[in-house]
Amino acid sequence: MKIGLVFDDSLDRNDGVQQYVRTLGSWLSAENHEVHYLVGQTHVRAPHVYSLSKNISMRFNGNRFTIPLWASGTAIRKLLKHERYDILHIQMPYSPVLAGKIIAGAPAATAIVGTFHVMPVGKLQIAGNYMLGKLQKRSLSRFNAICSVSPAAQQFALRAYGIKTQVIPNMINTAEWKNSIQPQPHHIVFLGRLVPRKGCKELLRALAVLPAPERQGLSITIGGTGPERTKLEKIARKTSLDVSFPGYIAEKDKLALLASADLAIFPSTGGESFGIVLLEAMAASAGIVIGGDNPGYRSVLGDLPASLIDFTTHTEAVRRLGQLLQDKALRRQLHTQQQKLIKTYDVLPIGQQITAMYQTALLHRRQDVR
Repeated sequence: MKIGLVFDDSLDRNDGVQQYVRTLGSWLSAENHEVHYLVGQTHVRAPHVYSLSKNISMRFNGNRFTIPLWASGTAIRKLLKHERYDILHIQMPYSPVLAGKIIAGAPAATAIVGTFHVMPVGKLQIAGNYMLGKLQKRSLSRFNAICSVSPAAQQFALRAYGIKTQVIPNMINTAEWKNSIQPQPHHIVFLGRLVPRKGCKELLRALAVLPAPERQGLSITIGGTGPERTKLEKIARKTSLDVSFPGYIAEKDKLALLASADLAIFPSTGGESFGIVLLEAMAASAGIVIGGDNPGYRSVLGDLPASLIDFTTHTEAVRRLGQLLQDKALRRQLHTQQQKLIKTYDVLPIGQQITAMYQTALLHRRQDVR
């Protein structure tokens, strides 16, 4: 099949949706499909990468991303006419000025599928998505199939956009994360943007009041950057904890950091539609992976409830962290369970589900245009 992966944002960063697009695209190419990337303004220069718009940077849902300001409808129609894609795979929600134009210009024989990625937090973000859903009602009718990366994203797609979707989760190429690095005893790792909803403040405050025997020997690495860094450093200095803030962690260094964790903890308090970092930590064979008990992370770790902690309840977070630090048998059990779980998120089984969706969508589209 000839497939166009459509994404309004840039490929310059390596956030969750970018990782989804890259991982899926690489696997599809290895499976002998021809894959093109139709994206917003990007500095990535590679075969079949088309930068189709001018973008501006903004914040949404506690993250920074870019949105297209303008894309040439003429250039888009020319590209679509020349390439004649079998499948256009839209990352959702999407902008009317880029992906929306691609949908409108798609040839009749091209099947359009989508993946819904978000679970907004905050009234403004939710209201914006409801409004976008109403504006895009016509273009949404052109889709032949839509999936969501989690039940949380699925429920929001139905509420805000009125679209029914199947759940096909995010994926990871586990072979690329294999390593021989051993976890460092008592090493706790956090990795993510230093923004309030990621829960780093709640994690530090819970660790700071653990009984002395449970704190003994702990070393804590807070990887990442963001507007909360100065505040978090002040909190850390007021404790007796050994905390380091190495700042931004480059992709080439991410595996080593996660693999070194005895406990990789991601205490997000909400706004997560999935949690690709949970997959990365499990694939890196971190000792154990702990996620905040929110709907997105629950979709990944929900079958292993001992892997989830509600960091919005301080006393519960302290109790559960203390239990995990004391109970080596529980940690060994969780590690074994998580190493089994990560295999279900490998790109092979997930990629096969997506190509099956492509084939069904293409069949239905061809029947529709006869």
